[in-house]
Amino acid sequence: MNEILIQNTTAFFEKSFGKAPEKIVLSPGRINIIGEHVDYNDGYVLPAAIDKVICFAFEKSNSKTSKIIAIDLNEEFEADLTQEIELSDVVWTNYILGVIKQLQDNGFSFDGFNCVFSSNIPVGSGLSSSAALECGMIFGIKELFGLQIEKVDIALLGQKAEHWVGINCGIMDQFSSVHGLENKVIKLDCNTLEFEYHNADFKDYSLVLFDSNVKHSLFTSEYNNRRLECEEGLSIIKNHFPEIKTFRDCTEEQVLSLKDKMTEVVFRRVHFVVKEILRVTQACEALDNGNIEVLGQLLFDTHDGLSKDYEVSCAELDFIVEQAKKEEAVVGSRLMGGGFGGCAITLIKKGHENSIKEAFTSLYFDTFGIDLKIYDVKVSNGTSLYTTN
Repeated sequence: MNEILIQNTTAFFEKSFGKAPEKIVLSPGRINIIGEHVDYNDGYVLPAAIDKVICFAFEKSNSKTSKIIAIDLNEEFEADLTQEIELSDVVWTNYILGVIKQLQDNGFSFDGFNCVFSSNIPVGSGLSSSAALECGMIFGIKELFGLQIEKVDIALLGQKAEHWVGINCGIMDQFSSVHGLENKVIKLDCNTLEFEYHNADFKDYSLVLFDSNVKHSLFTSEYNNRRLECEEGLSIIKNHFPEIKTFRDCTEEQVLSLKDKMTEVVFRRVHFVVKEILRVTQACEALDNGNIEVLGQLLFDTHDGLSKDYEVSCAELDFIVEQAKKEEAVVGSRLMGGGFGGCAITLIKKGHENSIKEAFTSLYFDTFGIDLKIYDVKVSNGTSLYTTN
C-alpha cells in the first residue's frame, strides 16, 4: 500500500526539483488500543504506530530558504531560515514552521531544504496525522543535516511545535509515531515517559476502524469539565487515604468506599479512571499471552465506561459498538480518542471483515443517514528512513 505513495511522492519531487531526493522518510499515524482519558489522570496508555503514513522526500537546497510542497493540498510555501519564524494564516504550514522554530530555539544548526510530502493517513479521523507530520519533518531534517537528536526528543520537539501552533496536546501521539515497532504496542507512562513494549500479534483477528464521520462540538468544554471533575475526585480520595498520591495508587474498593462522599457525577468519573488504569495492565497481560478474546472484552468494558460513566461517547459510536456486540466474529470494540465522534477500534475474526463492514455500513446509513468510513490498520514501525534495499 505504501509503495505507491512512495513512488508518487518521489516522482513528484523529481518533477518539482529536477532530481531524485536525498532522503525519503515515512512517518506513521497511531492508534491507542486502550487507556483512554487516563493520560492526564496519571495512568498509562497503550498506543501503537500503524501502516498509514506520511511520505516525505527531502534534499538540501544549498541556501537559507526551504521550499515545502503539500502534494495532497496542491499548495506550497517557502520559509526563510534567516528570519524569525512566525505563525501563518495558512494553518497546515504552521506545523512545519513550528518544527523549524523548535529546532532553532533548541540550538540545532541546519540550512535550507526542499521537501514534498503526501499522506494516506485519513485527516480528522483521530489517527494523529499532525504528530506524523511534525515527527517526520524533524526526523528528515535530522537525517539530512546529521543532527544528533534522540527519539524521545523528536517526540518532545514535535509536541512543542504543536503547542506553538495552539493545540495543547499530550505526548502520546508524537511518542508512538516515533517509537512504534511492527507487531508491538507501547505501554507508556505519559508523566515520566518510561515505556515498555508488549506483543501485538493479533493472530486470527484484524484491526478495523469504523469512522463515525461525526464530530460533536462538545469536546473542548466537556474535556475541561472532565479534568476538573477528576481533580475534585482525587482530592476527596487523598483526604480519606493520605497515602494515595495519584489515581494509579488507588483501588476500586477504595473508590467504592467513598461513593457517598462524592457527587454521583464525580464518583462515576473517578470509578472509570481507576478501572481504566487497571484495564491497561490487564490488556498487556492478555497480549503477552496471545489472548485476544480477553483483550476484546476489555475494549467492550472500556467503551461501556466511556459511554456511561465518563460520558464522552455519542449515539453514533454507541450504535457501532452495540452492533459489534451482536456479531460473533467481533471480539471487541470501543470508541478511540477524546470522544463525541471519531472512530471505533474493532477486532474482527479474519474472514468475516467484509460481511461485517457491509452490514455496519448499511445499518449505520439507515439509522443516521451518514456514510460510515472504514480503515484497515496494522501495527507497524515508527518514523524511519525508507531505503530501496
